[in-house]
Amino acid sequence: MNGGQDLGGMQGFGPLGLEADEPRFHAPWERRVFALAMAMGATGTWNLDASRAARESLPPGEYLTSSYYRIWFRALEKQVQQHGLVEAGELAAGAAMTPPAPVARVLQAGEVAPLFARGFPSDRPVATPARFAPGDEVRAKVIHPAGHTRLPRYVRGRTGTVERVHGGFVFPDSNAAFAGETPQWLYTVRFSGIELWGEDADPGLAVSVNAFESYLEPARGGA
Repeated sequence: MNGGQDLGGMQGFGPLGLEADEPRFHAPWERRVFALAMAMGATGTWNLDASRAARESLPPGEYLTSSYYRIWFRALEKQVQQHGLVEAGELAAGAAMTPPAPVARVLQAGEVAPLFARGFPSDRPVATPARFAPGDEVRAKVIHPAGHTRLPRYVRGRTGTVERVHGGFVFPDSNAAFAGETPQWLYTVRFSGIELWGEDADPGLAVSVNAFESYLEPARGGA
């Protein structure tokens, strides 16, 4: 989706405010929100891509004026209501009033460390060979899906060169919509600054983007 999160290549937002020795959390509530999000994700009610889509689908005005973990919190509120786990009145009251929808599992304290030690791998085998190889010229498709996508707007319609083939991975667009993992080949594609932003761009500038196979097409026909 073309949401408020897709800021790559946009101007007018000022410099990034880098913070030396930045802590993981700036306040205790941020730590709690992160733990809640992880615990709720472990119920199996939704997946990682659906969580990301929930955050990125917040109204742009709200997204752009919220802190990082405020975005996580607002998305979590949205998800628990969408899946029948909490009603709006219960959130407002801070208390359960009706039985929630059942969940597949509940994360126990003793499972947290092993779970994070295993990580959350999303690599999957793909039945068909990779369509592109390093050195191939490709064009990012001009698409504007209403649902989730990982293809940045500023590369759509632009031509780049495949730098690396990473292998097969869960396709976030379908997974976020609960339409299956449908794994695809994932590539790193390098775009020159001039290709992205015209002749006024720094000639030494290039941007590399990770792009799934269905986002790409051959730049000169073929493949």
